[in-house]
Amino acid sequence: MPDLAQVTEHIRSAVGDNSGLGKTVKLDLGDEGKIFIDGASTPNTVTNEDKPADATVSIKWDDFLALSEGKLDPMMAFMQGKLKIAGDMMIAQKLAPLLKR
Repeated sequence: MPDLAQVTEHIRSAVGDNSGLGKTVKLDLGDEGKIFIDGASTPNTVTNEDKPADATVSIKWDDFLALSEGKLDPMMAFMQGKLKIAGDMMIAQKLAPLLKR
């Protein structure tokens, strides 16, 4: 099972220099930590800082892993309350391709 550092690095490589997000997104993974994607900066950056973001996606670590492996559908996770989004929901929808492993 990957740890936060491995997941952060994977997202960093998926985001690259220009993810096309144009905004900031924070993944709040509970006790495991946070991943902050700055899609507004050039080049884009991905860190484990806890900063304010245009959208915050809150999800438990196990559910996040299931989501990234394709075992959990993002829409079902949202409807079941396993995935919560605060802020700009449209940005959160652009995240899906970046989170796949």
